[in-house]
Amino acid sequence: MIPSTTMTPQEVGLSTLENLSVADRLNQWMFDSIRPYVKGAVLEIGSGIGNISSCFVQNGIPLHVSDYSQDYCRMLMKKFDTEPLIRDVLHLDLAIPDIETAYPKLIGKFNTVFALNVVEHILDHQLALANCYKLLAPGGRVIILVPAYQALYNGFDKELEHYRRYTRSSLRRLLESQKFEVMRTWHFNLAGIFGWFWSGTVMGKKTLPAGELKFYNKLVPVFRVADKMVGNSVGLSVIGVGVK
Repeated sequence: MIPSTTMTPQEVGLSTLENLSVADRLNQWMFDSIRPYVKGAVLEIGSGIGNISSCFVQNGIPLHVSDYSQDYCRMLMKKFDTEPLIRDVLHLDLAIPDIETAYPKLIGKFNTVFALNVVEHILDHQLALANCYKLLAPGGRVIILVPAYQALYNGFDKELEHYRRYTRSSLRRLLESQKFEVMRTWHFNLAGIFGWFWSGTVMGKKTLPAGELKFYNKLVPVFRVADKMVGNSVGLSVIGVGVK
């Protein structure tokens, strides 16, 4: 890996996604957490290199994938070139102010729009949620996963260009500000708090260590139980589901 001090934010992002790609149990856990709320025509915002998209494919669920990065779109097209469950690879910028003009065929097309670890990268997150609303058909659902607790903001966040971290209350307010009826909010990944704080705050690391992620991935079955034991009341991330 290139030392983080010489890496651009884009390189840090790609490195992080590549490290997470081998954390198959973590990706499956994230997928399982949102699966009950997925219905109909599905659009993934910020698909990156397809880590979560692959979980949908493995579970036989068709979806449209998208990213604002042309490089990631090319990677997605190559990865899913012969996969019939991937309906389309879209170059889509969720922060664009005139989404109806830019993507007229996508307005009102989807029953589910989900964005996992995306909205924290967007300065105007209200605009991002407003655009999700426009992409959804009436009764459609938006599913958002974002990092939790501003107190945990550290070098990882800075290198990944996170503008903020959230609470259940702040995510609820964000959804409601864009006319969504909030179905549910909950926390995800209690155990991740300790690794994030230790590596990013105490040790001052700037990128997620691949070795630590592999070790963490092995223990995901235990961590899933831990989340259930605390009733998803605390975690490294917060998830919200809103209905149009």
